Amino acid sequence: MTEHYYSKKSVKESDRKKWETELRGKRYTFFSDHAVFSKDSVDFGSRTLIETFALPEVEGDVLDVGCGYGPIGLSLAASFPARNVVMVDVNERALELAKKNAEENGVSNIEIRESDGTLAIADRGFAAVVTNPPIRAGKKTVHRIFEEAERVLKENGELWVVIQKKQGAPSAEAKMKELFKEVHLLKKNKGYYIFKAKKV
Repeated sequence: MTEHYYSKKSVKESDRKKWETELRGKRYTFFSDHAVFSKDSVDFGSRTLIETFALPEVEGDVLDVGCGYGPIGLSLAASFPARNVVMVDVNERALELAKKNAEENGVSNIEIRESDGTLAIADRGFAAVVTNPPIRAGKKTVHRIFEEAERVLKENGELWVVIQKKQGAPSAEAKMKELFKEVHLLKKNKGYYIFKAKKV
């Protein structure tokens, strides 16, 4: 069986790494491992999304879909301590790492849940959903994340997405425009696009 970073269970032997980086002007220590996305550093797309994100005006929690070992959710939680950030993933090893990284960096305004997309938290409402979607899982999975985000967002809530042009940015933008009346391309950076869609 082929193992991916979006697989539920990791069969590859653990080999944790510890490293440091800076996000939104703050230093972080992260633990990562085999079978998680971008295990050696915060990938350029996630970093661009982290640095670009701004809170919507609507009150409420922020949801990080496909949180991996936690760089997006934890850095946003640390940046906006008055908000709660819910972090979900299907990868059990990634979730263990996210919990360890939250503790390591003293971030407490978070909730880490195992969930396939938003299934485990579908009854909740969020001010914002952020995602660096699992491109290798296929377009159907990526578009399902957008559909589920639209359902769990509050009125005037926002979906923030980072995606590479060559890995489906045009089709992602088209799908978001099917679901949301307002879709904006906020940034282009070395082939990565940051989209913001608003539920109105």
